[in-house]
Amino acid sequence: MAPVPTHLVAQLQAYTACDISDALLKLKVPGAGFIADLNLYSPHASQDAVPTIALVSTVLWVAKGETPAEPTPNLPDGLHWSDAIEPDSFIVMKQPPGQTNAVCGGIMALRIKVRGAKGIAVAGRVRDLPELRGTNLPILAYGTSTVGAGGGSVPWALQVPLEIKGTFVNPGDIAFHDPASGLVIIPRDQVTKVLELLPKLTAADDKVKTDVLGGMSVHEAFKLHRGA
Repeated sequence: MAPVPTHLVAQLQAYTACDISDALLKLKVPGAGFIADLNLYSPHASQDAVPTIALVSTVLWVAKGETPAEPTPNLPDGLHWSDAIEPDSFIVMKQPPGQTNAVCGGIMALRIKVRGAKGIAVAGRVRDLPELRGTNLPILAYGTSTVGAGGGSVPWALQVPLEIKGTFVNPGDIAFHDPASGLVIIPRDQVTKVLELLPKLTAADDKVKTDVLGGMSVHEAFKLHRGA
């Protein structure tokens, strides 16, 4: 998978995840692109950290013993799922809800790092935190576990659409991870519109802040600069 073009990265890095979601909200993207309830386990959050921006790759997990009607399983025979990870991508995984085992641990994270991926987000659990942090990749998850994937989960399909708490994640979308604020998914067909909206939205917010500092009410400042 090719990296996000340099000119797009440069434009997007001027903004925060909150700015991105504001634009996606205006565009009526479900969930404003935000994947909720993820905790950042690696590395530690820094207000000064540069956002990680990469194309999305996906991994869908199913409960052990279950055979979903769709999507069709597509893992290559004789290959571990982590060996098939796309370089330069941000890996988004979905685990069946309610499970207490992890689906990504130290060995998998190390392999993902070696494969050249840019980050990992697990809608589920991870384990081996010291080893995860040793990769220096941004790694997010709902929670942790001491139990490996074999305790309840099976990797089912790569590069398939995911729906995570109302936010849709598709391979080839753009993952925007801002360590201070969270992970936002920009649908590939909305990137141009997002970049068109961002300067206007952030400029309006800057004017609102200036006027509020000067004593204007939020209601008045919003009406003046946001039209609401």
